[in-house]
Amino acid sequence: MFITRVTSRDLRFHLNPGEGADAVHSDPQYSSATTILQTDTALTGTGLTLTLGGGNELVCGAIDALGLLLVGREIEELMANFGAVFKQIADHHQYRWVGPHKGVVHLALASITNACFDLWAKARGVPLWRLLLDLTPDQVINLLDLSYLEDVLPLEEARAILTSHQPSRPERESVLAAGYPGYDTSVGWFNYPDAEVRERAQRALDEGFSAMKLKVGSADSTRDIRRAHMMRELAGDSVKIMLDANQQWTLPRAVRICLELAAMNPYWIEEPTHPDDVLAHQTLARAIAPIPLALGEHVPNRVLFKNYLQAGAAGFIQVDCVRVGGVSEFITISLLARKFGIPVIPHVGDVGQIHQHLVLFNHIAMGNPRLFLEYIPHLRQYFKHPAQVSGGVYRTPQEPGSSSDLI
Repeated sequence: MFITRVTSRDLRFHLNPGEGADAVHSDPQYSSATTILQTDTALTGTGLTLTLGGGNELVCGAIDALGLLLVGREIEELMANFGAVFKQIADHHQYRWVGPHKGVVHLALASITNACFDLWAKARGVPLWRLLLDLTPDQVINLLDLSYLEDVLPLEEARAILTSHQPSRPERESVLAAGYPGYDTSVGWFNYPDAEVRERAQRALDEGFSAMKLKVGSADSTRDIRRAHMMRELAGDSVKIMLDANQQWTLPRAVRICLELAAMNPYWIEEPTHPDDVLAHQTLARAIAPIPLALGEHVPNRVLFKNYLQAGAAGFIQVDCVRVGGVSEFITISLLARKFGIPVIPHVGDVGQIHQHLVLFNHIAMGNPRLFLEYIPHLRQYFKHPAQVSGGVYRTPQEPGSSSDLI
């Protein structure tokens, strides 16, 4: 099966008032710079990356340029050593200058990479989670670019993590029948009034969710504190409540507000300050311990994740396969986090479609704890095979591919 053409699609989706808004992104339009891999058969591969509207066309332009490197490649041959292909595209002799490994060009690489994995799974007639679990440790390693990680995750150690968890895999495969727990982010968007937050939180509880997220980062921090306690009072002590500031705070402000929020027992505090400031997160993590920090929504590559882990600045790694370089770099970062003993709970941004496959692989193949996966339902109607969530649990997808095909 040969790739004959690579094209992009600039797709933008309507959101209802208030949906998707946080302390920084006040008027989002969920959008996807989508890669379509056409082949000499009826099958196509679909890859997604998320933007919030403006700039989506720039990522599509980068997809059209970088995707030319795939034309004429046979899918099995391509994926047999995809790590080298990934590195070739990421280190393009000209486009790398406008990264490197971040921004528009890296988002384009994510979309292209995700399309390759989708096509590969379809070519084998299996869902992506099944394809990944059927690979040997050496075959998984061949998908990855481990450069710049040699000081903390040499190739042999990455292979050893996968190999060491093989004997115990049957103990974790029950998740395929039971499903993977979810948590509801859509209850607590920043612009929702208190009454709507309460109504949506109660609905999530009634639907079986045992964890949910509230957006914080208000100019008046008393609003955040009041709403956080409001959710805790409604949900009770047993429900996990996460707080997400979306990078809004400076370090001094983050320290003060996080300490004030400690009384409502947040499960984590997410993206408290600028995502490139590793040392600020390290300082904050030490100041507010034992409350953990979660981060990754805007962390673009494995090297920056390495720095966060080395600094002990993250309690949860929220790597997102549509922010980093797609499925390949997602697996690389998951191995890195496993080496440091930090759980991976992906940021979803309404593309849990792909991540529902990846958390199954992370749990079964490398023993990542079965915690939960973010759930945002606003784009369900646009997918041919939307994620099935019932009783607060993601049901294991069965259709071939990565569940990325759009209607």
